Amino acid sequence: MTQTEPAFSVKAQFNPIIRTYLLLYVAFILLVTVIGIVLIPIWLLGAGQWWSSHYFRNLECELTDRSLRFQKGILVHVEKTIPLENIQDVTFVAGPLLRYFDLCILKFETAGQSPNQAHNMELIGIIDAQNFRNQILEQRQKLIASRTGQKPAETDQILLAEMRDTLHDIRQLLRDNLKQTNA
Repeated sequence: MTQTEPAFSVKAQFNPIIRTYLLLYVAFILLVTVIGIVLIPIWLLGAGQWWSSHYFRNLECELTDRSLRFQKGILVHVEKTIPLENIQDVTFVAGPLLRYFDLCILKFETAGQSPNQAHNMELIGIIDAQNFRNQILEQRQKLIASRTGQKPAETDQILLAEMRDTLHDIRQLLRDNLKQTNA
């Protein structure tokens, strides 16, 4: 069985500052716990630096013409693939610590999502995350349009025309209703 190369492929680049963010994030969690306070020097002076470097090297995200694939992990290797047609929304999250490091998290909401489903995906630290988000949504739109036999622009134009016609009908009903109440 041969695996065909996707016609469209974009690999996301991750910001190297993720290493520092992860190092400090885990150090903060250790600081909050009683036992963790003892482990903070070990984490900051060796183990954390090793872990964050290896974690960063193993991060990979690729957008293809049909799916979004993400992999990460050191001891436990995790690879997730989400079909583009299942993606409902892509959300940006940036708390105070993330903003300080000029990072954000892209959260993906998928169709049929339940708490135990593996399609929950969060990507942290993608360089030019806004552009990558737009590429994902654009590729999703193209995929859906190709399955319905319409071009993406045609799909948008048809939807806008239907919305315009519906608004026109609502406006006419409101005018008719206003005339009846004034008469």
